[in-house]
Amino acid sequence: MRLLLIFVVLVPLAAAAQEKAETRELVGHIGSRAALLVLNATQARDAGWQLTGEYIVLPTLVRRFLQGERGPELGVTTLREGTTPILYGRDPVGELRGLWRDGMFKGTRYGPGGQERERFEFSEDFPSMEGYSATVRCDSVLAYEVEQGKVKSLEWRSQGCTLSGLEQQPMQGGLRLGSQGCSVTLREVGEAVKVAAQGCSSQCGAGSPPAPLVVDRRGSCRLLRAEAR
Repeated sequence: MRLLLIFVVLVPLAAAAQEKAETRELVGHIGSRAALLVLNATQARDAGWQLTGEYIVLPTLVRRFLQGERGPELGVTTLREGTTPILYGRDPVGELRGLWRDGMFKGTRYGPGGQERERFEFSEDFPSMEGYSATVRCDSVLAYEVEQGKVKSLEWRSQGCTLSGLEQQPMQGGLRLGSQGCSVTLREVGEAVKVAAQGCSSQCGAGSPPAPLVVDRRGSCRLLRAEAR
């Protein structure tokens, strides 16, 4: 009886240890609208992926929340779409159905009644920014200068936190600056550039790390996390 009890306890622990969790970002379009897709993926051993996340339409920053799954072999993926983060018990406002494999997610977006709305295509490979040049100054929040993919300066301020003096590091599909585990990345998303910080809590002390921004071609900055509507 004691051996059976140990087995019952250890099996769930082993299964949990085998789960793999990661965040995936993909850039592309839904119909004619540029969009950014961000998904949190959890995979059990020899099984498909459970997915939750959102897509953000650029440049309007309208958000749609997603929940669904991706098959283990062919990459068949279905994502229910809603206007709130919690989709359970709510009628979806749409659905993305397609294939996600080899770094590409392609398919069709359907309306709540199953009617075909538009095609979509997303890629895990972001455009190169080796030729990117810009001088950006968004009030007292963000200022950076980039010349042909080389970051000459960057300073980013938010509630009691200032990120500056970071060193540029190699990165495919964007630009990265980092120091002591804190990194700031610039990635091209449609007609804009997404600027995001990661792992910077220790550098900010009691302050809050900056929230992701998008910088348009005119150099104007907006928070990426706009409200759903």
